[in-house]
Amino acid sequence: METAPDAFARDSVVIRAVKDITYGSIAGMISKVFEHPFDLTKVRLQSQVLDSKARFSGPIDCLTKTWKNEGVRGLYRGLPAPIVGAMAENASLFLSYGELQNVIRKVQKKPLDEKLSLGQLMIAAAGSGAITSFLLTPIELVKCKMQVQMLISPTTAPGVTPAKLPGPIAVLTSVIRSTGVRGLWLGHTGTLIRETGGSAAWFGTKEYIASLLLERRRKKDGFESVELLSSGRPALLPWESALSGACAGAAFNFVLFPADTVKSAMQTEEELRPQAKLKPGEPIPPRATFASTFRAMWKVQGLRGLYAGCGITVARSIPSSAIIFLTYDGLNKYFG
Repeated sequence: METAPDAFARDSVVIRAVKDITYGSIAGMISKVFEHPFDLTKVRLQSQVLDSKARFSGPIDCLTKTWKNEGVRGLYRGLPAPIVGAMAENASLFLSYGELQNVIRKVQKKPLDEKLSLGQLMIAAAGSGAITSFLLTPIELVKCKMQVQMLISPTTAPGVTPAKLPGPIAVLTSVIRSTGVRGLWLGHTGTLIRETGGSAAWFGTKEYIASLLLERRRKKDGFESVELLSSGRPALLPWESALSGACAGAAFNFVLFPADTVKSAMQTEEELRPQAKLKPGEPIPPRATFASTFRAMWKVQGLRGLYAGCGITVARSIPSSAIIFLTYDGLNKYFG
């Protein structure tokens, strides 16, 4: 028979999970609207590494040409997919991060409200990133394909105009029609590497910087200056959430950026570098893999190519990640 404490603990876990999904979704949606033009720039710079002639000389040139040729609509091309992706990504990240912490506590027979070490938190974060990568890859595939639609030359796509460009549903169904459901996970290795290592860096950096800021406040204003949330965790001030989140954003994107570059190149290969039609009896060339694409990009531009778009990505991730944690921590503080 279930005891009252067990029932209370179970209900608390369910409520916490619902809050993580809700707050994570809201935080992700807000941040994605801000950062999308910069993400589009990153994808376009990554996608041109294997081209014989670069379309853009750098991020400013890419933003300027996109604005000039496509307007505001062009800067936000493909936005619906990343909006859905950001909501799913952050909801999944925060939910699985909290649940994996509880798993670690149960394995080590610790109370559910006991704080874990930084190393244990990073293990939980890495696990949450790995789980989230399976949700994220199909969404990013659609997003990347839409973000390079306007780069297709007229000879590649005769008669294509902005009004006729396929939307996210059309892109999704096209992928399934040509490669099957399995094709939606093209480039998943890159997403898995990026999300696993990046999430460990993201949550780990946020937790570490936040702990330093809390300790600083305690020393300056005393222990009573730190308010506790209903979960027992200390509440961060808005600027503390923003600063620790900003540092986390930079860490997430810089650590394993080459994996993201390879992933973007794989997901836009069909649009930007289509294969010539095979003659009867001609063998089908082997499908590009993560390793083969990595080697090709390294051969063409080396480390510079693998970090194409890194500068603007880190620059936009700093305020974007600050917005995510400011929103998430703020919702936690005011709604419990």
